Amino acid sequence: RLGRVHPQWSADLFFSETEWAGAFILNKKKPPTKVPTIREVIRLIAQLGGFLARKGDGEPGVKSLWLGIQRLRDFASGVEHMREIGHVM
Repeated sequence: RLGRVHPQWSADLFFSETEWAGAFILNKKKPPTKVPTIREVIRLIAQLGGFLARKGDGEPGVKSLWLGIQRLRDFASGVEHMREIGHVM
């Protein structure tokens, strides 16, 4: 809901850098150097869950967000584990 009410807020208020950058990487996009908005990251996460993000699609629903969050969390956990064992990404 915050992505709809305050779409301009910075994504780092809710996501770690690993998470928001991971949303870009998993969507085959280069992560920006500047922290993106919460709306941009939420839409990328929803796309991981099947949201098509077409021009007239509106905002993503709960199911696509939930599925996307699961994928993103798995990715971020893997990256964090690699950092812990010394394989820095």
